[in-house]
Amino acid sequence: MYKILDELAKRREKARLGGGQERIDAQHKRGKLTARERIDLLLDADSFEEYDMFVEHDCNEFGMGDKKIPGDGVVTGWGTVNGRPIYIFAKDFTVFGGSLSKAHSKKINKVQDMALRNGVPIIGILDAGGARIQEGVDALGGYAEVFQRNVLASGVIPQITIIMGPCAGGDVYSPALTDFIFMVRGTSYMFVTGPDVVKTVTNEEVTAEILGGAKVHTTKSSVADGAYDNDVEALTDLRRLIDFLPLSNKAGVPVRKSHDAPTRMEMSLDTLVPQNPNLPYDIKEAIYKVADEGEFFEIQKDFAGNIVVGFGRMEGRTVGFVANQPMVLAGVLDSDSSRKAARFIRFCDCFDIPIITFVDVPGFLPGTAQEYGGLIKHGAKLLFAYAEATVPKITIITRKAYGGAYDVMASKHLRGDVNYAWPTAEIAVMGAKGAVEIIFRQSAGNEKEIEKQTKKYEARFLNPFVAAERGYIDDVIQPHNTRARITRALTILRGKQLENPWKKHDNIPL
Repeated sequence: MYKILDELAKRREKARLGGGQERIDAQHKRGKLTARERIDLLLDADSFEEYDMFVEHDCNEFGMGDKKIPGDGVVTGWGTVNGRPIYIFAKDFTVFGGSLSKAHSKKINKVQDMALRNGVPIIGILDAGGARIQEGVDALGGYAEVFQRNVLASGVIPQITIIMGPCAGGDVYSPALTDFIFMVRGTSYMFVTGPDVVKTVTNEEVTAEILGGAKVHTTKSSVADGAYDNDVEALTDLRRLIDFLPLSNKAGVPVRKSHDAPTRMEMSLDTLVPQNPNLPYDIKEAIYKVADEGEFFEIQKDFAGNIVVGFGRMEGRTVGFVANQPMVLAGVLDSDSSRKAARFIRFCDCFDIPIITFVDVPGFLPGTAQEYGGLIKHGAKLLFAYAEATVPKITIITRKAYGGAYDVMASKHLRGDVNYAWPTAEIAVMGAKGAVEIIFRQSAGNEKEIEKQTKKYEARFLNPFVAAERGYIDDVIQPHNTRARITRALTILRGKQLENPWKKHDNIPL
């Protein structure tokens, strides 16, 4: 018996070494951790239970029969984050560059199936060299098996990918099918085809960083939801995100004890909105001062800054925040901000996370660039997301809510449950001067008349009371009471039941 146990220990030790000490050292020199080190950092201490440690590929082409390493380039299993279970797979770059084989994909498929069956989130840590070329179509088929499971799990369990090395081809399509993607600056890259292929096909000379680095995907393409300076920082923050997420679409939002009083007043919110309607202010201040303990996990903070999205808590329960940001483009809606917010809202709706919306929007961004870029369809995505959502929706209009953008931003007309306005709210078709110049065209050039009519328009329409008179606003509230009013609204909405008409699936304007 002792001999068998000794043999088991040796096999485990060999498997844990992956591609060997030399390759592990090379990984460290690049500023990267190994797959197992990353798992240890992400999960609670001693909680990881590994599956398929001894799996090897069965390819004999191109001399591969003599190159077999236990685990075959991916570490799979499950563990806990702050006591809550997750399934995980981490590609091991020290073994065949983390490339995907048939055996490799079957290991991933196994934990994907278990995560879906058991209603538990799954995290993928990618550091890979794409398909294992020696296996040909088997590797391609392996990717498709992963993709299919990504799609089936979408909206059922949270799926998160963290890119921690160079990823191309199938290793970027699978992440694109997951809910959130995070990257590490300087060491992680994502592209469908790498710099060498780009040069061959298009004659463009481009570096991996410029083609698919973290900066590109967090500021331009919006493929990634955030970026970090190193592996440790990324994995530590990922633990924070996991704490906000439900285990599945049937589990309900996680609840943790909060020491922040539900009725806490924030007097500083009374002076957040400047008296001059053209001056900006930071809407994140409202979010931080309303959320439990001022904690807010922002998603895509480096992309489309004119809208802010992310997770917080109210009375210990996860909520999603969406807010126009007057500090960037005056908070106007454009194609990028519409897509960003729509995707976040749909995630929240999938997992029964209530949505709190702060509105200060002067309208949609005009111009040929926006129109040619499909603003109509992109703006419709945001409209569709809010209208489709059946979770509790609470809206607070802080200042401007003009034109169609008023409708789109979780208005009462899109089944908003509780809609509040601060006394500084201006709900109208457009700004006073523009409206008057259209209504009183005949007075063009008569500055005194225009000024007179502008003041009349401001007095009549640039306030929240016309909307309140019609029931489109449930109450005009004092800004310092915002947290208390939201927590009370969330409490009464906890038992909300609303279903959309039966359908196979909707046809969102993609």
